[in-house]
Amino acid sequence: MNDRPIQCPDSPLLDELVVRLREAGPGLESGVDWPADQLRWCGEAGVYAWFHHVEDGGLGWSEADICRGYIRLASACLTTAFIITQRVGACRRIAGSANTELKQRYLPPLIAGDGFATVGISHLTTSRRHLGRPVLRAIETADGFRLEGQSPWVTGSTRADLFVVGATLDDGREILAVVEAAAPGVDVPPAAKLAALTASQTGPVHFHDTPVPAEMVLAGPQHDVMTSGQGGSTGGLQTSALAVGLAEAAIAYLEQESAQRGNLQVPAAALREQWHATRDDLIALANGMSSLQRETLRQRANSLVLRAAQAALMAAKGTGYMWGHPANRWCREALFFLVWSCPQGVADANLCELAQGRGR
Repeated sequence: MNDRPIQCPDSPLLDELVVRLREAGPGLESGVDWPADQLRWCGEAGVYAWFHHVEDGGLGWSEADICRGYIRLASACLTTAFIITQRVGACRRIAGSANTELKQRYLPPLIAGDGFATVGISHLTTSRRHLGRPVLRAIETADGFRLEGQSPWVTGSTRADLFVVGATLDDGREILAVVEAAAPGVDVPPAAKLAALTASQTGPVHFHDTPVPAEMVLAGPQHDVMTSGQGGSTGGLQTSALAVGLAEAAIAYLEQESAQRGNLQVPAAALREQWHATRDDLIALANGMSSLQRETLRQRANSLVLRAAQAALMAAKGTGYMWGHPANRWCREALFFLVWSCPQGVADANLCELAQGRGR
């Protein structure tokens, strides 16, 4: 653990980290295939300890403070912030498991910033669910399970030391397990080239008769394994927090331009007002002080980030349409929120807004 960890979202140390991330961000669009420096800086600043209880070696940040931290990180570098959500997802699954042996083996170095863990669970929640058959099967054996198939969307797939994956048995029950990248039968092809966030190295991981000893199982077999354990909910607020963070970057640019161009002042002020309302509702939800539905907030955050990014592009004019301008990148990154862990209700609401000019 760094001897100067960021203790709260208002820390000047977080301001320093945000500046470093923002300055390094353009490099991720010019051939850098993984934000190694950025992730190391976050580890040195104690970012990975934000998300864990003090008794586990973490800093014990509240969910509201975590959302504030994510907003700051995403405003500086969405790629780095997104990778961190997937790393945290894996670590929290390990931390929340009843498997204390795996927790003791893997969690301390991960919280300290050593190694990289990621999740392969989207196929249990939103991705490929329409196929009607599991894309990653778990086959029970005498000493555990074998995995056969693929996890289609795994962030940091080519860089991971271990995966926390979900798989489905033929009877519909599911398991969550830790699989080391060096395990037999794990095949990681080159990551996908995406419209944005390509440096996140997101792509499929294939499993060919991969053994999973019983001691590597975090949860299950059971139905709806994603609801098990501490932090088992799949409806986290981090996705909305990252959308709010990216919107902040775009709106700040619009405000900067409006200082010299009066025609931008009204739209900049309107977007900033919506940003504050969305941010405040997000924090209230994280504090358990709002009855707002999480899907409603997610739809609003999606709408805001799309409109803010496009407004920044319009303010930048033709220059913003050129590769390398931040407005160009923000527009492509904003599209990510339409496909990243997007529940059907949120997708339907965003489709209605696109088709009719308003939400449902």
